[in-house]
Amino acid sequence: MPGFAKAKQHGFSHVECQFPYAAAPEAVAAELEEYGLSLVTINLPAGDWEKGERGLAILPGRHDDFRRALEEGVRYALALGAPRLHCMAGVVPADLPRERAKEIYMRRLDEAAAALGVHGLTLTIEPINPFDMPGYFLTDIDEVVAIIRALGRANVKVQYDIYHMARLGRDVTATFAAYEPLIDHVQFADAPGRHEPGTGALVGEPENRLWRHGGDFAGLFSARRRHSAQPAAGSVERNRQHQPQIRASDCEYFPCWRRQFAPACVV
Repeated sequence: MPGFAKAKQHGFSHVECQFPYAAAPEAVAAELEEYGLSLVTINLPAGDWEKGERGLAILPGRHDDFRRALEEGVRYALALGAPRLHCMAGVVPADLPRERAKEIYMRRLDEAAAALGVHGLTLTIEPINPFDMPGYFLTDIDEVVAIIRALGRANVKVQYDIYHMARLGRDVTATFAAYEPLIDHVQFADAPGRHEPGTGALVGEPENRLWRHGGDFAGLFSARRRHSAQPAAGSVERNRQHQPQIRASDCEYFPCWRRQFAPACVV
């Protein structure tokens, strides 16, 4: 997979790979072993990305596709040792009432949680801002939490992306504090550019407060969208495990720093 070698080169022991499905799971597992890397999370297959699909979980008439995606995701997670999978909800079709989309979504999430639970895997969902992904079903952390609570499945958790929360206009520290027990995976990046902490409007302070407030998480990292200049002044001092930039496919990523675990990056 692109990025594994560079992740190892720059001192990482943990990575996230959103969609590892272009290669056979045995091949990906062999690369992880070769570079001494552990995979912290993957996404379920999200449909036809080139045609604008961003998940299958809300789409009527696509249950068979969703089930196949679920089976494939579980197969890869088990082969690669990934303990959690993120289920993208999907973009709401213009002719689909939101309540109908939610009904479908709840049923498929429940099905996915049951399938993952058999193997001790965690299912995560997250709100995504409409600037980056117009029409995406989940844009509200409060709704995400309400859905998780309504499902009542212990293995369904929040994937909490500081960048998306900031772009949605939410107080990233307050929402983190409110929903911390349900948060399983945290993604760190500044806003609005989605670069490393200290390069945007957040200026790193919310991340620092989260460190003081937060618990222990299985994966903490910062996703970057594109190449930027050197990190903002002070970011290296704030983070002694500051790592070099990593190129993965056509995107660049910058790590965050885990409290009781090695730093992880996206590849």
